[in-house]
Amino acid sequence: MNEFRETSLAAHSLSRRKVLRGLGTMLSLPFLESLGTRAFAATKPAAKPIRAAWMYIPNGVNVEQWMPTGEGTTYQLSPSLQELAKHRDDFMVVSGLMQDFARSHGNGGGDHARATATFLTGCMPKKTAGADIHLGISVDQIAAQKIGHLTRLPSLELSTDGQRSSGKCDSGYSCAYQFNLAWKNETMPMAPEMDPRLVFERMFGLGATAGNGPEAARAKRMQKSILDTVLDEAKSLQGKVDASDRRKLDEYFSSVRDIELRIERAEKFAGQMPDVKIPAGIPDSYEEHIHTMFDLMVLAFQTDTTRLSTFMLAHDGSNRSFPELGVPDAHHSLSHHQSDPQKLAKIAKIDQFYLRQFGYFLDKMKSIKEGDSTLLDNSMIVFGGGIGDGNRHNHDNLPILVAGRAGGTFTPGKRIVLPGETPMTNLYLSMLDRLGVPAEKVGDSTGRLEVS
Repeated sequence: MNEFRETSLAAHSLSRRKVLRGLGTMLSLPFLESLGTRAFAATKPAAKPIRAAWMYIPNGVNVEQWMPTGEGTTYQLSPSLQELAKHRDDFMVVSGLMQDFARSHGNGGGDHARATATFLTGCMPKKTAGADIHLGISVDQIAAQKIGHLTRLPSLELSTDGQRSSGKCDSGYSCAYQFNLAWKNETMPMAPEMDPRLVFERMFGLGATAGNGPEAARAKRMQKSILDTVLDEAKSLQGKVDASDRRKLDEYFSSVRDIELRIERAEKFAGQMPDVKIPAGIPDSYEEHIHTMFDLMVLAFQTDTTRLSTFMLAHDGSNRSFPELGVPDAHHSLSHHQSDPQKLAKIAKIDQFYLRQFGYFLDKMKSIKEGDSTLLDNSMIVFGGGIGDGNRHNHDNLPILVAGRAGGTFTPGKRIVLPGETPMTNLYLSMLDRLGVPAEKVGDSTGRLEVS
């Protein structure tokens, strides 16, 4: 398989990135400095791969509380962005980006569907609620076509909001536009997965345990801990690496075990509530659900299971409420605030909730060491949405953060203010360059964004 091209499992030979196997399970290991040194002592160390992810938040923001002031390295964090104060040096605020094809262009209502549809494609969605959907390839899939063969999974699509690829959702637009960020081509969305158990099984090569057929029964028989399955090989490997990498392996194995246990707890809780239909593996807490999906994404990047991921935290138009924040109101309804101070204050609380979750992700990415850098240093992470102010449904000056250093080619810790009609796809062209993916155009791009 493709992910094993750089791995030699011949007698007594070690590789920089080994794969442990057992009972159909595959456990890809993180970057181990000591293995790289021993295996390739006479050659230049392999470059660390660049990862890219795109994360979507819905319904716009409280612009006055979200947008910072000033620019460059001396800009002032806004009240909402104070949630990320300790990560200030790890992200850029990129102001002035827009998605032109999220606008009506004579097609009437449907801003929420168009906002999601255009976010990664920069293309105009065909207004239809039928099967004749038509959009364009998304930036992650442009990259997957070129570098997806280097990893076991070409890309990873995540959501905490379910799947819908048909039916009518927003003003005559198919639900496919509103519930999918990634598009393989003009007519094929890449449906995201919201069940952490199924993501976990996909990452580690296990058959799905859903259903009652023979494959499901076999998978359930094998459903020992991933670590138990490969325990002997894992123990032998720990004796062949230095102290620093032993600590790294201990942290990695602890992360795998922790995710397993959290998924099992969610499944056990679901099984104890027969009157409430809770999909297996999905935590009851929205925050816990987000954290589990973030942990899986970090694990996928850490082990080079994939280098590309998308994560829809909620679809645009989502009416989720947040009683745990003191916001029992539906988010989409609140977003039509009509300048009501009380509604705006509640929107700010929701904005800050999502920024705190992003802060959790940045903490995890920074905690993973890769030689003298971190996983975040070797990544590009876009966080934001396709609507600015939910009350106006504007698609310019979008709330966008870009985290990570892209292997040293990005310098975060600043705010970049662009001309107000700069296509967001110009940023994507620059990201593709750093992934080593040649492309002349992404959707409505007009050139590369000069980001450094």
